[in-house]
Amino acid sequence: MATTTIPAGTKWWSGGKSPFNVSYGKVMMWYFLMSDSFTFGSLLIAYGATRFSENFWPDPNHVFNTFPFAGEANLPLAFVSLMTFILIFSSVTMVLAVHEGHKMNRKGVEKYMLLTILGGLAFLSCQAWEWTHLLTGHHIALLKDGTLGTMHTSIMQNPFGPALSHEEIVNALQVTPHDQLVTIAGTLEHTGGVAADLAKLSDQDLINQISSAGIHANQPGVVSFGGFFFGITGFHGFHVFSGVVINLVMYIKTRLGHFDERGHYEMIEKAGLYWHFVDLVWVFVFLFFYLV
Repeated sequence: MATTTIPAGTKWWSGGKSPFNVSYGKVMMWYFLMSDSFTFGSLLIAYGATRFSENFWPDPNHVFNTFPFAGEANLPLAFVSLMTFILIFSSVTMVLAVHEGHKMNRKGVEKYMLLTILGGLAFLSCQAWEWTHLLTGHHIALLKDGTLGTMHTSIMQNPFGPALSHEEIVNALQVTPHDQLVTIAGTLEHTGGVAADLAKLSDQDLINQISSAGIHANQPGVVSFGGFFFGITGFHGFHVFSGVVINLVMYIKTRLGHFDERGHYEMIEKAGLYWHFVDLVWVFVFLFFYLV
């Protein structure tokens, strides 16, 4: 078989036009995004393996059913749908910013980059509200001593376990201390009254109020739910925050005319690649945690 001999000192690529037909900076960005996708992929695979190895997992229609300023209205997945819309909208504005950069329209780039930044900040604000609600919200669950009490979601506890029947709730209320009955009654929309007034009621009156209010209580669920949820959504939130910072830097550099001096807006394209990756990852996070 004939072989090709390369003369000494000859290079496969002597510089100039990239063999990938894109700039070095874009190639490196694609390499980074590819490695980052492996990280997210491994986290989501671990989540899926753990979830389907358990006999019970929280129902997202029950866990994620609240909306800011809507009280106790049952609105499954409404808020996270809003978050998803905000992030997708910010991806559209980033596309428009890149398009304006191709036309060397600095004012257009500034406008759409600013909208992209505002979209990222709005998403982070929504995620902060969601985390605050899950971490501090009153979720009624069966405690280890067999009584009912309020539990908060964390990486160490998960109140969204299997639902208790009405009979199980009443039995647990019978042995629940008075102060916990007052706390539970105060968290229910239909009981009315302030804590001081509720404290004056007898245990049986509180039990009657709570049980007649259609209380929803659960057994504690698997601890890994909180660890995976806060870990993966927090990791994604960190990427969104990093993207907002990058976009802010790009906006400032655009305002200062740095890209006009260079004669191109390629840095906006690189920032856009990162931002679109963040949006794409959220689609998988949304699918794994909120829909399945």
